Amino acid sequence: MNKKIVLPLVAVIVLLVAGVAYLAFNLDKQKKANQEMQELADLDKKEMENEYEQFARQYSEMKTQINNDSIIAQLTQEQMRTQELLEELKQVKASDAREIARLKKELATVRAVLRTYVLEIDSLNRLNENLTAENTRVKGQYAEATRQIEGLSNERASLSQKVAIAAQLDATGITMTLKKKNGKVAKKIKDCKSIQVDFTVAKNVTASNGMRTFYVRITAPNGNTLSGGGSFQYENRSIECTMKRQVEYTGEALTLSTFRQVSEFLEAGNYTVSIFADGNMIGSRTFSFK
Repeated sequence: MNKKIVLPLVAVIVLLVAGVAYLAFNLDKQKKANQEMQELADLDKKEMENEYEQFARQYSEMKTQINNDSIIAQLTQEQMRTQELLEELKQVKASDAREIARLKKELATVRAVLRTYVLEIDSLNRLNENLTAENTRVKGQYAEATRQIEGLSNERASLSQKVAIAAQLDATGITMTLKKKNGKVAKKIKDCKSIQVDFTVAKNVTASNGMRTFYVRITAPNGNTLSGGGSFQYENRSIECTMKRQVEYTGEALTLSTFRQVSEFLEAGNYTVSIFADGNMIGSRTFSFK
């Protein structure tokens, strides 16, 4: 065969073989790259599934930590939504970039919502701990008042079960001052012409705002109540009070003063001042006068 024809033909064949080898090499390289990308996509999808399952379990655990029906219903709804998204993710192929991106965005939303509920439940638990401590303190006050207010000992046991501790008002700093006719403080009971009782209603952000009537009941050493303020309902009965004051309560600390003129004979001894509001006794203190 003519060398002029053979040599170019051989050159073309060599080039074709080299080209095929190059293409085969690149194809194999691309195949490996695609396989690695598929493995990464599968791994990413599996991690997302694990996170969805973990979040669903966390919702179940949180529902056992609280007794609030409203929040439990919300947690149940979010848990169902998380499980639905998990099922969607399981049905999606790892290679479906658009759906994976959407479910990854949904996962971020689920994570943010879960974090919000974790903080809210932690806050509620801490509030319950504070209310439990407050409940213990108030029960102590009730026990002391029971020993001092005659005729109310039997009703006191049932009262502690009915009162909503978190919203009950608390009277502190109770003082009873005897005054002379000229308004000065009387050192002896026989010089008393008027009585002034001062007290502070403690701050309570859980109590409802609005007009409140505060009743002051003073029990003399003989067990009788100094009357003059009318009567009010307490423990399903009507009892006398010495003074009363109606004011608007806004939840902030409030200091009040009440007054009563004295026309009867007052004997020396212990006088018990009890403050009532909203059908509850919110404070009590005993004073001794000569």
